[in-house]
Amino acid sequence: MTSNPCHPTTTLRWPAQEEAALAARLRRLAQWLRADAARADLLITLHGDLGAGKTTFVRHLLRALGVQGRIKSPTYALAEPYELVLDNGVLPAWHADLYRLQDPREWAEAGLQELLAGRGLRLVEWPERAGAALDMADLAVRLIPTTDDGLRDVELAAGSAKGRAVLDALRDDPV
Repeated sequence: MTSNPCHPTTTLRWPAQEEAALAARLRRLAQWLRADAARADLLITLHGDLGAGKTTFVRHLLRALGVQGRIKSPTYALAEPYELVLDNGVLPAWHADLYRLQDPREWAEAGLQELLAGRGLRLVEWPERAGAALDMADLAVRLIPTTDDGLRDVELAAGSAKGRAVLDALRDDPV
């Protein structure tokens, strides 16, 4: 997808991604984010059915950003903290999974609203479970399985100027 420089990209689609290709794209994204801590100060929401690859997406991105050790699913903890060491500073990262929430009030009661409104890279699976309480994402990622052989389409949509900058950095990705 190409973009007119006067009208920054607001959506981007990566069709039929195998996991290895997705990991390669996320390594390139991480390289761009790592260059400036302000770039990585993002709210990214992840959408898709169970098994679509949301946690896999997060694991590949966090690993590419240098997170060492186990990157576990926060399904039961609701949120897992990480620390990103970037080229010009350290930035907190949070991976939240709201799947278990039954009511948007649970989001506030769990303290997630304050946590995810702060500075850092915030990756949120099942954001619709927070209702209107979750801020507009800088970048919304939708993962759509295409076949039974592990391929998935990945759609990225910008919800802010920061999100558009991410998409503009990725639009000419040759993979």
